[in-house]
Amino acid sequence: MTTPTGTVEQTDIVFPAQANHHGTLFGGNALQLMAKAAFLAARGAAQRDVVMAGVTDVRFLAPVPVGQVLTLRAWVTRVGRSSLTVCVSGLAATLGSPQDEVLKGIFEMVAVDGKGHPTPITHAYLNQEAA
Repeated sequence: MTTPTGTVEQTDIVFPAQANHHGTLFGGNALQLMAKAAFLAARGAAQRDVVMAGVTDVRFLAPVPVGQVLTLRAWVTRVGRSSLTVCVSGLAATLGSPQDEVLKGIFEMVAVDGKGHPTPITHAYLNQEAA
């Protein structure tokens, strides 16, 4: 998997406090981590504050056991007047093993002003490689 230009990458380890009763990453915690990556990618691209407007698609492709290293990659694929679409991919691995894609999702973000109202994005980059 190539990493698109402008990609935000976060790496973390899954701890027991993030796990469900099966000893794997709880879906709610996975969504929180993915949303954070989407926020950082959108804010970087729009160069202003953003909020989440929706989640178009999230897929839990494989369980992520406690102790695995989870790398989230997020990149902007669409910039509208005040909105952005961000793709997020989650890759997990144990030390010394190759990464497997375990999560993916599409997040819709909106640029906002100081009062939380949608505001136009005047300067943004669009990752042409991933579009």
